[in-house]
This record gives sequence, structure tokens and C-alpha cells, in this order.
Amino acid sequence: MKEQIVHEKAERIRDVLRYVRKFKNTTVIIYIDDEIIDSRLFTSHIRDICLIHETGLHVILVPGARKRINEVLSSAGIQWSYHDNFRITNEDAMPLIKMAAFDVSNKVMTALAAEKKTAVIGNWVRSRAKGIIDGFDYGTIGEIDKLQIDSVKTVLSNGFIPIFPCIGWSSAGKPYNISSIQLAHQIAVHLQADKLFFLIPGLEINSSEGTIPAMNLEEVDEFLAKNATENSVVTANSTECSVENAENSNVSRETHTICSLLELAKSACEAGVSRVHLLNGSLNGTLPCEIFSNLGSGTMIYKSNYGGIREMTREDIPAVLNLMHPFVQKGNLLPRTAQQMQTDFQHYIVYVMDDAVRACAALIPYDGGQMEIAGVAVDESCSHIGIGPKLISYLLDKAHAQGARRVFILTTQAADWFENMGFVPTEISSLPQKRKDLWTPQRNSKVFHKLFTL
Repeated sequence: MKEQIVHEKAERIRDVLRYVRKFKNTTVIIYIDDEIIDSRLFTSHIRDICLIHETGLHVILVPGARKRINEVLSSAGIQWSYHDNFRITNEDAMPLIKMAAFDVSNKVMTALAAEKKTAVIGNWVRSRAKGIIDGFDYGTIGEIDKLQIDSVKTVLSNGFIPIFPCIGWSSAGKPYNISSIQLAHQIAVHLQADKLFFLIPGLEINSSEGTIPAMNLEEVDEFLAKNATENSVVTANSTECSVENAENSNVSRETHTICSLLELAKSACEAGVSRVHLLNGSLNGTLPCEIFSNLGSGTMIYKSNYGGIREMTREDIPAVLNLMHPFVQKGNLLPRTAQQMQTDFQHYIVYVMDDAVRACAALIPYDGGQMEIAGVAVDESCSHIGIGPKLISYLLDKAHAQGARRVFILTTQAADWFENMGFVPTEISSLPQKRKDLWTPQRNSKVFHKLFTL
């Protein structure tokens, strides 16, 4: 029992160290919703951001300011409205909007200073008026025209943390109100960032099995199609996270927000951002969990190179044996030695996530067109995302392509799981003699098989 506890702790530590090495000197953009900035968890999130920065990642912060802008405009008795999720005001409101945006950025900078981190608030955003579209005048709303990327890179190279308020300036120095969420997206695209985070309270994308840990772009499209209605046209231009006018549609406020962010995440990935992460800012520690563990705490949107099946190599042997170890301890798998794996590794496939082996399985050939699926092991932290069925399906397709007439498995504790995969029970006597000789009544493994029609 103690050995298992130590093993699990060691695996978590190894994950952290591997991700620290993987992401050192990479660039991450973090949008922080202003509801979080005013919450009790703000200090904890800032502390986590500082720890992330200390591991060697280049961090850029984009704080939301919607709430503070609401407060300042309300105090001044200035009215506003929303059109296509944009705040519409007259020119008199702009000085107050600018003040509110910098108030929030200063609050973030002060919190970083308390953690001995130097931050810089800059006017790195060049913008232009959104103008008149379909006869509607967007007034003080601006669109991003250019980002002074070289200046931002200089700040990052000096070890500082840049903070972007939601204000852009024209070439003549005229300020415009821009979307913080769109700004975070554009910074990530212009810098070709490795990671873009949206830290928003209560944000979760769930399935029947809990939070969805990752979605590729095809799965994003499927989610959006499933949640689309005639009254909800979601585009990458949906910029206000609160989505005030979503209350007038048949889609819930939360679903509209999620769909808007997924569209934006998809757009970022298609434009070259490696990964986009949607995180529930109401969870303490969600940022380091998402960065430094294989499945994290939120939902990651990715285009490629996250996880996949490949043939096992000799270099994978230590990782595969380490993966199998807890299953051997529980009696699910027979023990295997490094020497055995040196001989048999060519029969194995592995599932790799972020350069780490998270699952394995083997396809062993026998005479008479029979094959055995063996050595199936899936890291418990990944057991709920369907890796096991992917491995089995892959091996069944491989066996069928190689002309197998029957595939069998032996199991002591996973009978239900294999029956759900379409295997049916059969007798020990049906095994090839070579495999039958290895069966023992002490272990008493059950046999299941699947027949192919050739």
C-alpha cells in the first residue's frame, strides 16, 4: 500500500517536472475576468501566476474591466446600451472608460508587486474606430489595428509581466474601448503563443462524465452544431463574456458564453496558437493544475500534437513498465520484465499525450489466424476520456487487416469492460496451445473473443 502511494506521488511530481521542462521560455496569455479580480480568490490566482512565471514561462495578462466600467459610468450618471455584445456610449464616456480600465490594470499590477513581481502597463495597442456597420454607429468601440509586438517582447525578455488594459489608441492618440477577450485572442495570435487562457468564474464544459478535459477542432465543431439554435448565431466576434443580450435568446447565458469562447478558441488555434484553455476561475489552483498536469482542471482546445497512438519503441520500455506497475500490484496484469519487453515491444502500441506514455496494449500473433490483445494499461488519470476503447479498436482493425480470424483476451477484473467492447465469453480450451500452456488455475483468467468474417 505504501509503495502504491509513493508511486502515485512520484508520478504527479514527474508530471510537473516534465511540463516545467516542456514549457520553459514559452509564452502564455492569461485573460482574467474582472469578477475574479474582485473575488477572494484573486490573491491566490496572482500567487499562482507568479509561480508560473518563476518556472521560466513568459506571462502576459489581460484583465477584464466590464464591471469596473459599469460602476464608473453609473456613478457619473452616464447611460449605455449594448449592440451585438458591444457597449455603446457617447464620446463623453471615453475618459471614464479609460480611467476604469487602468484602475483594474493597476489593481493587478499592485497585486503582482506584493509578490515581488515587476509588471508594466503599456499602450501597445493601436486601434481604429469600428465605425458604422449596416447603418449602426458603434461610436467609441475600437478594433485592433496593430500590436507593438517588438516592445512587448522586450518587456518579456527583461523578465517583466506586461499588462494590457482594454484600451487602444489611434495613430493620432484617440482612445477607443476594445474587448479584453478579443485583445487576449489577438495578442496570442500575433505572438504565436503556446497557450491562451480564459480564466472566468463558473466556466465549465461538461459531459455526462464531468468536465471535458480536451477537445480538438472537430469536436468543437460538433459541440457548436449541437448547441446551435435559430436564435443563437455565435461568431468569433462575440466579445463580451457576460453576453447581456443572451437573455433574450432561447440559449442560456452560460451556453452562449461557452459557444462564444469555443469559437474564439478555434479561431486562435487555426491562426497558429498551440492551445487554448477555458478555466473555471472559481477553482483555487486551476492555473497550475492546467499547465503542469496531463489533463489539468479545465478544457483545452487544440489543433494537433496533443495525443495519439503510435508503435512502441525500445525507448518507451521504462515508461510502459512504470505505467503497468500499479495494475500488476492490483493483479490486473501479469508482471513483465525489461528483458521480456526488449523481445516483445514490437507487438505493442502506446498512447502518448504531451510526449508522455499514458496507455499501452499489445497484439500477439499465434498460429491458425488467432491473435491476443494483452498488456492493456491506461493511466488512471486518463481513464475517463476513452483512450482504452481507442487502443482496442486500433488493434482490432490491425488484426483484421492482417487476416486474423479471431482475437481473444484473458482478464481477471475487466470482463464487463471487454463485453461492452463486443467481446463474448468462450472456453479455455479454445486458446492456442502455446497460450493455453501459460494459463493457471491460480490466476483463473476468463477468456473472451471476437470473431472476424473473412
